[in-house]
Amino acid sequence: MKRVLFSMVLLAIASVSFAQMKSVKEAKNLVGDQKPNFKQAEQLINAAMADPETKDMPETWDVAGLIQKRFNEEETKNAFLKKPYDTLGTYNSILKMYEYYLKCDELAQIPNEKGKIKNKFRKANAESMMSERMNLINGGIQFFNTNKNAEALKFFGTYVESASYPMLADKELAKNDTLIPQIAYYASLAADRVGDKDAIMKYAPKALTDKDGGKFAMQLLAEAYKSKGDTAMWIKSLEEGIVKFPDNDYFFANLVDYYSSSNQAPKAMEFADKMLASDPQNKLYLYVKGYLYHNMKEYDNAIEYYKKAVEADPNYAEAYSNMGLVYLMKAQEFADKSTMDINDPKYAEEQANIKKLYEEAKPCYEKARDLKPDQQDLWLQGLYRVYYNLQMGPEFEEIDKLMPK
Repeated sequence: MKRVLFSMVLLAIASVSFAQMKSVKEAKNLVGDQKPNFKQAEQLINAAMADPETKDMPETWDVAGLIQKRFNEEETKNAFLKKPYDTLGTYNSILKMYEYYLKCDELAQIPNEKGKIKNKFRKANAESMMSERMNLINGGIQFFNTNKNAEALKFFGTYVESASYPMLADKELAKNDTLIPQIAYYASLAADRVGDKDAIMKYAPKALTDKDGGKFAMQLLAEAYKSKGDTAMWIKSLEEGIVKFPDNDYFFANLVDYYSSSNQAPKAMEFADKMLASDPQNKLYLYVKGYLYHNMKEYDNAIEYYKKAVEADPNYAEAYSNMGLVYLMKAQEFADKSTMDINDPKYAEEQANIKKLYEEAKPCYEKARDLKPDQQDLWLQGLYRVYYNLQMGPEFEEIDKLMPK
C-alpha cells in the first residue's frame, strides 16, 4: 500500500514538472507566431520562473529573454511602419532581456552530473545582447531626462556592468568600449539623485577617466564615503582627487579642512606646502595656508598669505574678509592685554595701536563688500565692529540698519 502511495506521489511531481515545461514551450510558441501573444506568453513564463521545478533551468530563462527580444522586434517593426510604438516598453524589454539572458547563462554554466558544461545558449544570446546594447544608453537617457532616476540607474548600470559579463568576455568590452567611463558617470549622477551611495561607490570609480565628468565622479565618490562614515576611504579619495584633478579645489580644501578640524595642523600644513611647491601662485593654496596660520593664531603669517592670495586674485573676496578678521582678532587680543587705566602712560600708545589694527581691517572688509555685496556674511559683522570702534557715525548707522534685529 505504501509503495503504491509513493508511486502516486512521484507521478504527481512528474506531472507538475511536465506541466511547467509544457508552459515554457507554449510560451516560446506564442511569441513565435506571426501575431505574437505577449501577454499570455509572459504569464506562462513568469509562472515557470517562480516554480521550483523550472526556475533553475536555463531553458526557462532563455525563453523569458526571447519573449522580451520578440517584443522589441515587433515594436521596432511598428515604428518602421509608422504604427503606434511603445518607446518605454521597448527600452524596458531590452533591460529585461539582459537580465534573463544573463540568468540563463549563469545556469547553463553549471556543470552537469559528469562535470561537463554544455552551454548551448551563450553564442546566440550574446549576439542579441550586443545588438541592443546601445539602447541601454538610450533608455537610460530617456528616463534620466524625465527625472526617473531609479530607472535610469538600472539602464546605465547594466550597460557598465555588461562589460564584465562572462558571456560577453570575447568582446573585450572593458578594453574596447570607450563609452564606459561616460556612462559610468551618468550612472553615478542618477545614483546621486536617488541617494544611492552604494551605487555611487560601484560606478564612480569606472568614471574617473571620463574627460568631462571624471572630477565630478571623484567628488561624488568622496562624498559617498563620507556619508557612509568611512573616514579612511574618504581621506584616500580626497588624496587621489588632488593627484588626478589638481585644478578642482574641492579635494584639497576638504582634505586640509579635515586635518585642521581634527587637530592635525602639521599634516594640513604639509599638504599646503606640497601643493604650493607645485603651483606657487595658486590662490586657493595661498588662502588655505593663510587659513591654517589663522587657526594656529599665527596672525602675522596668516596676513602674509592672505595678502599673497589677493595678489594672485584681486577679486578674492573671501581672502579679504579673512584678512580683515585677523586684524580684528589681533586688535581684540591686544586690547585684552592692554591697560584700562587712562592715567597709565601706556594707555594712549596702546589705544593708538588698537585703533591702527581696526583701520587696517577697514579696507579689507570694504573690499569684500564691493566684490560680493550680496554675501553679507563676508563683511557685515566685520564692518559693524570696525565702524563702531573707529567711531564712524554715518557709516556705523548705515551698517547698523543692515544688522539682523
